[in-house]
Amino acid sequence: MKKETYLYSSTLERFRNEYKIFLFAFVCIVIADSIGQIQIPAGPGTLILFPIFYSLILGVLSGPEVLKIFKKKEVKAASKLVIVAICPFIAKLGINAGASLETVISAGPALLLQEIGNLGTIFLALPFALLLGLKREAIGATHSINRESNLALITDIYGPDAPETKGSLSIYVVGGMVGTIFFGFMTTIVASLNLFHPYALGMASGVGAGILMASATASLSVIYPDLSAQLSALASTSETLSGLTGIYVAIFVGIPLTRKLYEFLEPKFARLRHEPSEVLTRKAGGSGSGETSGQDSDTP
Repeated sequence: MKKETYLYSSTLERFRNEYKIFLFAFVCIVIADSIGQIQIPAGPGTLILFPIFYSLILGVLSGPEVLKIFKKKEVKAASKLVIVAICPFIAKLGINAGASLETVISAGPALLLQEIGNLGTIFLALPFALLLGLKREAIGATHSINRESNLALITDIYGPDAPETKGSLSIYVVGGMVGTIFFGFMTTIVASLNLFHPYALGMASGVGAGILMASATASLSVIYPDLSAQLSALASTSETLSGLTGIYVAIFVGIPLTRKLYEFLEPKFARLRHEPSEVLTRKAGGSGSGETSGQDSDTP
């Protein structure tokens, strides 16, 4: 087994060298929480801006391409701290699941099977990712909706510096910025069509991402104020189940399926873009660019 090497000898040494990252993160939290949630009416829908949106904007502006508060070395160091930051949320997911065990067991098949619907992102998003020129990043980016548990899973399998992890992290960040607005707006649009029962919309709100669920349920509560409590309960149960089943669906179905489709589609899109195929190059060279840090990238 390859021995793990660490950049710092202790957590204290790391903090001394990277204190600016932690300090800036704290400032972003204070500013974002001070602004709070903003609701903007937009036709039949409602745009909802959550604190995480402001934090991400502040983080983007602080980078070396804009305000240059941080250098590229510090940006790289901060990217490796993402998995550390989301670990409490993963633990919270397990605690919520244990506390809601009776509800989980009594949930109907619609709740239990809804996570399979997230596999549709693979067939829709992977071709677009390859068309845009992504390579192995597309595997991490399109295997799921890429929230906390999915990012943690991809990081654990491929390593923090792997292309797959970079793809997953990119969608995690973009999803936090755009996804919350999109979910809240689309929920009000779909609800206004009166095609689905409010309970069905409540169950659909729990996709395995707390912030996306909050955006959708907030919109539903405005539309159906008398059903607010029931919709929140259904969304929370659905969220818990999606978190539980989603990780296994990603391990045994999502990632293997995405990799198989990638192996099949990437050479075709490479020819379409008149560029070398990563898959064919890797196969011709044995391992080639498919290697990841400390792990075999072919291990799902």
